[in-house]
Amino acid sequence: MMKRLRNAILSFGILAFLASALLSVVAVSPAMAKDDKYFGDGDGCSTSFLTFPTWYEGLPRDGCAIDAPQGSGKDGGNISAFVWRIVLNIIEIALQAVAYAAVGFIIFGGYKYLISISSPDRIVTARKTILNAIIGLVISILSVAIVNLVAGGIKP
Repeated sequence: MMKRLRNAILSFGILAFLASALLSVVAVSPAMAKDDKYFGDGDGCSTSFLTFPTWYEGLPRDGCAIDAPQGSGKDGGNISAFVWRIVLNIIEIALQAVAYAAVGFIIFGGYKYLISISSPDRIVTARKTILNAIIGLVISILSVAIVNLVAGGIKP
């Protein structure tokens, strides 16, 4: 009974710590909202959440309005570059979500490792969870780097 109560209190403490850490990261002061370093050009249209880019990042804009690509003829001008820029932004958002999920699995694997007191099977399972999450995180980080490299070469 005491072991179960101790584990419940420990779990609650870990969740409270993670929640407070998340709130401190998400909380934005008014000074940060006007700063170009954090939120783009300060026009209120370039906000981002955590490190996720906006889906229209890198597209030509006039204030909050996105300028349509000017194309004529058979090839449509810059329409293909315009669409590819949006697709790459969405791919980058998805890959960053995968990276956050991998970090969550690392934390979950660490928690499983902590509560597997002397059970070798549970320790092995926790280590596999952590190892697989680290492999996923590395793949995700490399994928984001590749997407940024490709997106840097596209001029809409």
